[in-house]
Amino acid sequence: MTHSLLELRHLRTLVALKQSGTISRAAQLLNVTQSALSHQVKILEEQYQASLFERKSSPIVFTAAGQRLLDLATRVLPAVETAERDLARLAGHGSGKLRIAVECHTCFDWLMPSMDALRERWPQVEQDIISGFQADPVGLLHQDRAELAIVSDIDEDETDMVFHPLFEFEMVALLPLNHPYLAKPYLEAGDFAGQALITYPVPDDMLDLVRQVLKPAGIEPPRRTTELTVGMLQLVASGRGFAALPLWAVNGYLERGYVARQRIGPDGLTGRLYAVIPKHLAGNAYLADFVQVMRETSLLSFPGIKLM
Repeated sequence: MTHSLLELRHLRTLVALKQSGTISRAAQLLNVTQSALSHQVKILEEQYQASLFERKSSPIVFTAAGQRLLDLATRVLPAVETAERDLARLAGHGSGKLRIAVECHTCFDWLMPSMDALRERWPQVEQDIISGFQADPVGLLHQDRAELAIVSDIDEDETDMVFHPLFEFEMVALLPLNHPYLAKPYLEAGDFAGQALITYPVPDDMLDLVRQVLKPAGIEPPRRTTELTVGMLQLVASGRGFAALPLWAVNGYLERGYVARQRIGPDGLTGRLYAVIPKHLAGNAYLADFVQVMRETSLLSFPGIKLM
């Protein structure tokens, strides 16, 4: 009996290359280094004595050999994943609740595609986002009012919780079109002095711009708050102040020329998101699957996302 070199990890590599379009983004999807992924590809190419994709193509264009293996992967992997979910159901883990608590207003935008994807994979799981902004989403896990929380920082004192890194992203300053500060290479803390800062109505320690940039510099600009992202953008467009939001959350408005963006600091301002699950639920199959779905869906759906 002939032994095949092919393993499921090789097939997942091919699918990741197809979905992401580049080696670097495929490596992020698979949570491996770019060199490790390139090594996998090299082994396959040496085994079959054929290139799998055109090296200078962007996005990746598969050769006939690569396409043949990709066709195999698109048949085999869904069957394997379906079988694994069926086994989880047979073990009594295929249904239940997934109540999600979030501490960020913009989380709703990127959660919906992930929830839609999970619904297709686990149709018997009842999903719900807990209504309203939550200042302490992890507290709801302790109270058994949620199964998963989305937070922007790790709390080392929460020893009964498991923190799963999701992704990091750039926070950008939003300015009116043609504002003179757009000629600067980037904004510094002092550039916000005297400008109204438009934010969500949340504590200062939950605002990356305030916590990481303004407060250390002793800058306290006047504030305006609104619950709605579109409300913030309307105020910025009208010249009522500056705002700071994730690039992925406002990219559509930027492309339409509604407002303009500017980098914050020479290296940019980075935000991060984590999924938190109680330790006693860490082995839950659909919760573990949802964490992976959030990572994959976010990277493939939104600009400027980098998986952690």
